[in-house]
Amino acid sequence: MHPDIEVILFGDDKGAAEICAELGLRHEPHVERHESGFKYIGAIFDEAQKLARHEILCYVNCDILLDGDFVDAVKRISAEKRDFLMFGRRWDTEITEPIDFSAANWRQSVRHAAIQANQQRDEWFIDYFVFRRGLFLQRVPKLVIGRVYWDNWLLWFAGHQAAALVDATAAVVAVHQNHDYGYHPAGKTGVWNDELARRNFELAGGYKNLRSMSSANYVLTPSEIKKRTIVERWSDSARDGWRHRVWYPLLNRTRSIRHMFGLRRGA
Repeated sequence: MHPDIEVILFGDDKGAAEICAELGLRHEPHVERHESGFKYIGAIFDEAQKLARHEILCYVNCDILLDGDFVDAVKRISAEKRDFLMFGRRWDTEITEPIDFSAANWRQSVRHAAIQANQQRDEWFIDYFVFRRGLFLQRVPKLVIGRVYWDNWLLWFAGHQAAALVDATAAVVAVHQNHDYGYHPAGKTGVWNDELARRNFELAGGYKNLRSMSSANYVLTPSEIKKRTIVERWSDSARDGWRHRVWYPLLNRTRSIRHMFGLRRGA
């Protein structure tokens, strides 16, 4: 995306040191973990804000592919807003073969595949965050990555600090490489509902401290940074709150019955 971008990889997971040496990335092997082995997101954010060479930081999940439109979006927002949190919806995409990064058209191919699939996750799935150093320093509870709710808490906290919440979905194609949930014995259901997920929910402070991208008070388009009206935000937040608190739990509770009758939509 840009030759001056600094990439910091946290953790001593298998292969981490080797890939960092190969690609010239900064490797920080030690990261604070829960007794289950899952990393604390706050520990990563704290260290990154201390170590990073730049004032603008980005956390991004490792299954996300970003391109030049992302850099342009960061430049535009950081030039206009002092305190901000930028995020956006992802495009779920089937990447079934290793990407040949030496190919001249790999970017166009991946972007085309994502747009053709046209599978954007809803406002509760947040895979990247851009912010200025200091916004989250020593302020994140002991939330673990690999379970839900930590991302929604980050939005609530940034908004609580009066930072501009900027939805960059219309300007950034963030490609998510589809995968299963084989790392959990109960699959996706376990990731959303097990003890660690409930622990995250409690530490976050419950629904009152969780926000989706519908809480954004600004939208980044290819041509402008547009302020959203209170009515737009209230309408979207009410709809997403109903979906998250009522519809999704109902789908989870009726999963076995729906599957018995072949009704798998929304599973």
